[in-house]
Amino acid sequence: MFKKARRDLAFRYGRQLRQLNYWLVARAAMLIISVLRLLPADSALNFADRIARRIGPWVGRHDVALDNLRKAYPEKSDGEIQAIASDMWGNMARLAAEYIFLDALFDYDPAATKPGRVEVKGIEHFVEIAGEQKPHIVFTGHLGNFELLPVAAATFGMNITALFRPPNNPYLADYILSTRRSTMGSLLPSSTGASFALAGVLENGGNIGVLVDQKFSNGLDTTFFGRPCQSNRVLATLARHYECDVYPARCVRLPGNRFRLEIEDKLSLPRTSSGSVDVHATTQLLNDVVERWVREDPGQWMWFHKRWEITGGRRKRRAEATEAG
Repeated sequence: MFKKARRDLAFRYGRQLRQLNYWLVARAAMLIISVLRLLPADSALNFADRIARRIGPWVGRHDVALDNLRKAYPEKSDGEIQAIASDMWGNMARLAAEYIFLDALFDYDPAATKPGRVEVKGIEHFVEIAGEQKPHIVFTGHLGNFELLPVAAATFGMNITALFRPPNNPYLADYILSTRRSTMGSLLPSSTGASFALAGVLENGGNIGVLVDQKFSNGLDTTFFGRPCQSNRVLATLARHYECDVYPARCVRLPGNRFRLEIEDKLSLPRTSSGSVDVHATTQLLNDVVERWVREDPGQWMWFHKRWEITGGRRKRRAEATEAG
Protein backbone atom coordinates (compact mmCIF):
# COMPACT_ATOMS: atom_id res chain seq x y z
CA MET A 1 0.00 0.00 0.00
CA PHE A 2 2.81 2.35 0.98
CA LYS A 3 4.77 1.51 -2.18
CA LYS A 4 1.70 2.20 -4.32
CA ALA A 5 1.23 5.60 -2.64
CA ARG A 6 4.87 6.44 -3.32
CA ARG A 7 4.52 5.46 -6.97
CA ASP A 8 1.38 7.58 -7.34
CA LEU A 9 3.09 10.54 -5.71
CA ALA A 10 6.17 10.17 -7.90
CA PHE A 11 3.99 9.93 -10.99
CA ARG A 12 2.03 13.05 -10.04
CA TYR A 13 5.14 15.11 -9.32
CA GLY A 14 6.81 13.79 -12.45
CA ARG A 15 3.87 14.90 -14.52
CA GLN A 16 3.89 18.34 -12.89
CA LEU A 17 7.63 18.72 -13.54
CA ARG A 18 7.12 17.70 -17.14
CA GLN A 19 4.39 20.31 -17.57
CA LEU A 20 6.64 22.93 -15.95
CA ASN A 21 9.43 22.03 -18.36
CA TYR A 22 7.02 22.29 -21.31
CA TRP A 23 5.90 25.72 -20.09
CA LEU A 24 9.47 27.00 -19.64
CA VAL A 25 10.54 25.74 -23.06
CA ALA A 26 7.47 27.32 -24.64
CA ARG A 27 8.13 30.65 -22.89
CA ALA A 28 11.72 30.63 -24.12
CA ALA A 29 10.56 29.76 -27.65
CA MET A 30 7.97 32.54 -27.66
CA LEU A 31 10.61 35.01 -26.45
CA ILE A 32 12.87 34.04 -29.34
CA ILE A 33 9.92 34.36 -31.72
CA SER A 34 9.20 37.86 -30.39
CA VAL A 35 12.80 38.88 -31.05
CA LEU A 36 12.80 37.39 -34.55
CA ARG A 37 9.58 39.25 -35.38
CA LEU A 38 11.50 42.51 -34.95
CA LEU A 39 13.85 41.58 -37.80
CA PRO A 40 13.25 41.49 -41.54
CA ALA A 41 12.43 37.96 -42.71
CA ASP A 42 15.78 37.31 -44.42
CA SER A 43 17.79 38.57 -41.45
CA ALA A 44 15.73 36.52 -38.99
CA LEU A 45 16.04 33.30 -40.99
CA ASN A 46 19.78 33.72 -41.56
CA PHE A 47 20.29 34.48 -37.86
CA ALA A 48 18.34 31.37 -36.82
CA ASP A 49 20.43 29.27 -39.22
CA ARG A 50 23.75 30.54 -37.80
CA ILE A 51 22.72 29.99 -34.18
CA ALA A 52 21.39 26.48 -34.84
CA ARG A 53 24.62 25.41 -36.54
CA ARG A 54 26.51 26.38 -33.37
CA ILE A 55 24.07 24.93 -30.86
CA GLY A 56 23.10 21.78 -32.77
CA PRO A 57 26.30 19.80 -32.06
CA TRP A 58 25.66 20.23 -28.32
CA VAL A 59 22.16 18.76 -28.50
CA GLY A 60 21.74 15.10 -27.50
CA ARG A 61 20.06 14.18 -30.78
CA HIS A 62 23.17 15.30 -32.67
CA ASP A 63 24.83 11.96 -31.88
CA VAL A 64 21.75 10.17 -33.25
CA ALA A 65 22.01 12.21 -36.45
CA LEU A 66 25.72 11.43 -36.88
CA ASP A 67 25.15 7.73 -36.29
CA ASN A 68 22.32 7.64 -38.84
CA LEU A 69 24.38 9.57 -41.39
CA ARG A 70 27.41 7.30 -41.03
CA LYS A 71 25.27 4.21 -41.57
CA ALA A 72 23.42 5.76 -44.50
CA TYR A 73 26.61 7.07 -46.13
CA PRO A 74 29.46 4.73 -45.16
CA GLU A 75 31.47 6.08 -48.10
CA LYS A 76 31.50 9.68 -46.82
CA SER A 77 34.28 11.19 -44.72
CA ASP A 78 33.70 12.46 -41.20
CA GLY A 79 33.99 16.01 -42.48
CA GLU A 80 31.24 15.40 -45.03
CA ILE A 81 29.02 13.80 -42.37
CA GLN A 82 29.52 16.76 -40.04
CA ALA A 83 28.70 19.18 -42.87
CA ILE A 84 25.39 17.44 -43.61
CA ALA A 85 24.50 17.46 -39.90
CA SER A 86 25.27 21.19 -39.75
CA ASP A 87 23.05 21.82 -42.78
CA MET A 88 20.31 19.80 -41.09
CA TRP A 89 20.36 21.98 -37.96
CA GLY A 90 20.31 25.10 -40.10
CA ASN A 91 17.34 23.75 -42.04
CA MET A 92 15.42 22.85 -38.87
CA ALA A 93 16.03 26.32 -37.40
CA ARG A 94 14.85 27.97 -40.59
CA LEU A 95 11.74 25.80 -40.61
CA ALA A 96 10.91 26.87 -37.05
CA ALA A 97 11.54 30.55 -37.76
CA GLU A 98 9.55 30.45 -41.00
CA TYR A 99 6.34 29.86 -39.07
CA ILE A 100 6.57 33.53 -38.15
CA PHE A 101 6.83 34.69 -41.75
CA LEU A 102 4.69 32.16 -43.67
CA ASP A 103 2.41 34.85 -45.09
CA ALA A 104 5.36 36.89 -46.32
CA LEU A 105 7.40 33.94 -47.61
CA PHE A 106 4.71 32.39 -49.78
CA ASP A 107 4.50 34.90 -52.58
CA TYR A 108 3.73 32.61 -55.49
CA ASP A 109 1.38 34.17 -58.03
CA PRO A 110 0.55 32.14 -61.16
CA ALA A 111 0.00 35.39 -63.06
CA ALA A 112 3.23 37.08 -61.95
CA THR A 113 5.87 37.87 -64.57
CA LYS A 114 8.78 38.13 -62.12
CA PRO A 115 10.00 35.17 -60.02
CA GLY A 116 9.40 35.46 -56.28
CA ARG A 117 10.60 33.43 -53.34
CA VAL A 118 8.51 30.43 -54.34
CA GLU A 119 8.59 28.60 -57.64
CA VAL A 120 6.30 25.69 -58.49
CA LYS A 121 7.12 22.65 -60.61
CA GLY A 122 4.31 20.39 -61.75
CA ILE A 123 1.63 23.09 -61.92
CA GLU A 124 -0.42 20.88 -64.24
CA HIS A 125 -0.78 18.29 -61.49
CA PHE A 126 -1.99 20.86 -58.95
CA VAL A 127 -4.58 22.04 -61.46
CA GLU A 128 -5.59 18.50 -62.41
CA ILE A 129 -6.11 17.36 -58.82
CA ALA A 130 -8.07 20.49 -57.97
CA GLY A 131 -10.35 19.99 -60.98
CA GLU A 132 -11.09 16.28 -60.65
CA GLN A 133 -14.15 15.23 -58.71
CA LYS A 134 -12.53 12.23 -57.06
CA PRO A 135 -10.25 11.52 -54.08
CA HIS A 136 -6.46 11.86 -54.25
CA ILE A 137 -3.57 11.20 -51.88
CA VAL A 138 -0.53 13.50 -51.85
CA PHE A 139 2.45 12.44 -49.75
CA THR A 140 5.68 14.11 -48.76
CA GLY A 141 8.54 13.94 -46.25
CA HIS A 142 10.12 16.29 -43.72
CA LEU A 143 12.21 18.07 -46.35
CA GLY A 144 12.83 21.80 -46.74
CA ASN A 145 9.76 23.70 -45.59
CA PHE A 146 7.15 21.01 -46.22
CA GLU A 147 4.58 23.29 -44.57
CA LEU A 148 4.43 25.35 -47.77
CA LEU A 149 2.91 22.49 -49.79
CA PRO A 150 -0.66 22.80 -48.43
CA VAL A 151 -0.40 26.58 -48.85
CA ALA A 152 0.40 26.01 -52.52
CA ALA A 153 -2.46 23.54 -52.82
CA ALA A 154 -4.88 26.17 -51.54
CA THR A 155 -3.51 28.66 -54.09
CA PHE A 156 -4.56 26.32 -56.90
CA GLY A 157 -7.98 25.71 -55.36
CA MET A 158 -7.11 22.23 -54.14
CA ASN A 159 -9.18 21.26 -51.11
CA ILE A 160 -6.85 19.09 -49.04
CA THR A 161 -6.85 17.78 -45.47
CA ALA A 162 -3.31 17.50 -44.12
CA LEU A 163 -2.42 14.97 -41.43
CA PHE A 164 0.17 16.28 -38.98
CA ARG A 165 1.77 15.22 -35.71
CA PRO A 166 1.50 17.93 -33.02
CA PRO A 167 4.59 18.54 -30.84
CA ASN A 168 4.62 16.81 -27.46
CA ASN A 169 4.80 20.24 -25.84
CA PRO A 170 1.11 21.29 -25.56
CA TYR A 171 1.92 25.00 -25.35
CA LEU A 172 3.98 24.95 -28.54
CA ALA A 173 1.40 22.68 -30.16
CA ASP A 174 -1.33 25.29 -29.63
CA TYR A 175 0.80 28.02 -31.21
CA ILE A 176 1.84 25.92 -34.21
CA LEU A 177 -1.70 24.68 -34.79
CA SER A 178 -3.09 28.22 -34.80
CA THR A 179 -0.36 29.29 -37.25
CA ARG A 180 -1.00 26.35 -39.55
CA ARG A 181 -4.77 26.78 -39.57
CA SER A 182 -4.49 30.40 -40.64
CA THR A 183 -2.69 29.45 -43.87
CA MET A 184 -3.11 25.74 -44.61
CA GLY A 185 -6.80 24.95 -44.59
CA SER A 186 -8.05 21.67 -43.07
CA LEU A 187 -5.73 19.97 -40.59
CA LEU A 188 -6.03 16.61 -38.87
CA PRO A 189 -3.86 15.80 -35.83
CA SER A 190 -2.38 12.30 -35.94
CA SER A 191 -3.98 10.38 -33.10
CA THR A 192 -6.14 7.36 -32.47
CA GLY A 193 -8.85 7.31 -35.10
CA ALA A 194 -6.98 9.54 -37.55
CA SER A 195 -6.99 6.79 -40.20
CA PHE A 196 -10.79 6.62 -40.00
CA ALA A 197 -10.99 10.39 -40.39
CA LEU A 198 -8.75 10.24 -43.47
CA ALA A 199 -10.95 7.49 -44.89
CA GLY A 200 -13.96 9.73 -44.34
CA VAL A 201 -12.33 12.53 -46.36
CA LEU A 202 -11.61 10.18 -49.26
CA GLU A 203 -15.09 8.65 -49.00
CA ASN A 204 -16.52 12.10 -49.66
CA GLY A 205 -14.26 12.68 -52.67
CA GLY A 206 -11.74 14.85 -50.83
CA ASN A 207 -7.93 14.93 -50.95
CA ILE A 208 -5.50 14.13 -48.15
CA GLY A 209 -1.86 15.06 -47.55
CA VAL A 210 0.36 12.75 -45.49
CA LEU A 211 3.96 12.73 -44.25
CA VAL A 212 5.37 9.23 -44.68
CA ASP A 213 8.98 9.32 -43.45
CA GLN A 214 8.58 8.73 -39.71
CA LYS A 215 8.94 5.56 -37.69
CA PHE A 216 5.68 3.75 -37.02
CA SER A 217 5.81 1.33 -34.09
CA ASN A 218 4.83 -2.20 -35.12
CA GLY A 219 4.39 -1.02 -38.71
CA LEU A 220 5.24 -2.93 -41.85
CA ASP A 221 8.77 -4.29 -42.23
CA THR A 222 10.41 -2.12 -44.88
CA THR A 223 13.81 -0.64 -45.65
CA PHE A 224 15.12 2.92 -45.88
CA PHE A 225 18.68 3.53 -47.09
CA GLY A 226 19.04 -0.24 -47.13
CA ARG A 227 18.36 -0.57 -43.40
CA PRO A 228 15.32 -2.27 -41.82
CA CYS A 229 12.63 0.05 -40.47
CA GLN A 230 8.93 0.06 -39.64
CA SER A 231 6.53 2.07 -41.80
CA ASN A 232 2.88 3.04 -41.59
CA ARG A 233 0.62 1.04 -43.90
CA VAL A 234 -2.29 3.52 -43.77
CA LEU A 235 -1.61 5.39 -47.00
CA ALA A 236 -1.24 2.21 -49.06
CA THR A 237 -4.31 0.68 -47.42
CA LEU A 238 -6.39 3.74 -48.25
CA ALA A 239 -5.09 3.77 -51.82
CA ARG A 240 -6.13 0.13 -52.19
CA HIS A 241 -9.58 0.65 -50.71
CA TYR A 242 -10.47 3.81 -52.64
CA GLU A 243 -8.41 3.14 -55.79
CA CYS A 244 -7.29 6.77 -55.74
CA ASP A 245 -4.29 8.35 -57.45
CA VAL A 246 -1.19 8.89 -55.30
CA TYR A 247 1.12 11.85 -56.00
CA PRO A 248 4.59 12.56 -54.52
CA ALA A 249 5.27 16.18 -53.56
CA ARG A 250 8.19 17.92 -51.87
CA CYS A 251 9.71 21.26 -50.98
CA VAL A 252 13.32 21.98 -51.94
CA ARG A 253 15.06 24.80 -50.12
CA LEU A 254 16.96 27.07 -52.54
CA PRO A 255 19.68 29.69 -51.89
CA GLY A 256 18.56 33.14 -50.85
CA ASN A 257 15.63 31.94 -48.71
CA ARG A 258 13.78 30.70 -51.76
CA PHE A 259 11.82 27.48 -52.32
CA ARG A 260 10.84 25.13 -55.10
CA LEU A 261 7.60 23.22 -54.58
CA GLU A 262 7.36 20.10 -56.72
CA ILE A 263 4.51 17.71 -57.36
CA GLU A 264 5.62 14.75 -59.43
CA ASP A 265 3.72 12.43 -61.76
CA LYS A 266 1.30 10.11 -60.01
CA LEU A 267 2.79 6.79 -58.97
CA SER A 268 2.13 3.54 -60.74
CA LEU A 269 1.27 1.47 -57.68
CA PRO A 270 2.38 -2.17 -57.39
CA ARG A 271 -0.46 -4.69 -57.72
CA THR A 272 -1.11 -8.17 -56.38
CA SER A 273 -1.99 -11.10 -58.63
CA SER A 274 -5.67 -10.29 -58.03
CA GLY A 275 -5.19 -6.73 -59.31
CA SER A 276 -5.59 -4.86 -56.00
CA VAL A 277 -2.97 -2.44 -54.69
CA ASP A 278 -0.14 -4.32 -52.97
CA VAL A 279 0.00 -2.63 -49.55
CA HIS A 280 3.46 -3.81 -48.55
CA ALA A 281 5.10 -3.08 -51.92
CA THR A 282 3.41 0.33 -52.10
CA THR A 283 4.61 1.24 -48.60
CA GLN A 284 8.14 0.33 -49.67
CA LEU A 285 7.73 2.40 -52.84
CA LEU A 286 6.89 5.46 -50.74
CA ASN A 287 10.10 4.91 -48.74
CA ASP A 288 12.07 4.63 -51.98
CA VAL A 289 10.68 7.94 -53.26
CA VAL A 290 11.56 9.75 -50.03
CA GLU A 291 15.02 8.15 -50.01
CA ARG A 292 15.61 9.51 -53.53
CA TRP A 293 14.67 12.99 -52.34
CA VAL A 294 16.87 12.77 -49.25
CA ARG A 295 19.87 11.58 -51.28
CA GLU A 296 19.47 14.61 -53.55
CA ASP A 297 19.35 17.07 -50.60
CA PRO A 298 20.60 15.24 -47.46
CA GLY A 299 21.02 18.41 -45.41
CA GLN A 300 17.30 19.17 -45.72
CA TRP A 301 16.08 16.05 -43.89
CA MET A 302 15.81 15.46 -40.11
CA TRP A 303 18.53 12.89 -39.47
CA PHE A 304 18.04 13.08 -35.70
CA HIS A 305 14.76 11.16 -36.00
CA LYS A 306 15.04 7.53 -34.88
CA ARG A 307 13.69 6.27 -38.17
CA TRP A 308 15.40 2.89 -37.94
CA GLU A 309 14.45 2.06 -34.36
CA ILE A 310 12.55 -1.24 -34.23
CA THR A 311 10.09 -1.68 -31.37
CA GLY A 312 10.89 -4.25 -28.71
CA GLY A 313 7.70 -6.19 -29.35
CA ARG A 314 8.68 -6.70 -32.97
CA ARG A 315 12.18 -7.81 -31.98
CA LYS A 316 10.71 -10.30 -29.53
CA ARG A 317 8.34 -11.78 -32.10
CA ARG A 318 11.18 -12.11 -34.62
CA ALA A 319 13.35 -13.87 -32.06
CA GLU A 320 10.51 -16.23 -31.16
CA ALA A 321 9.87 -17.00 -34.82
CA THR A 322 13.57 -17.71 -35.36
CA GLU A 323 13.68 -20.05 -32.39
CA ALA A 324 10.50 -21.83 -33.52
CA GLY A 325 12.00 -22.31 -36.98
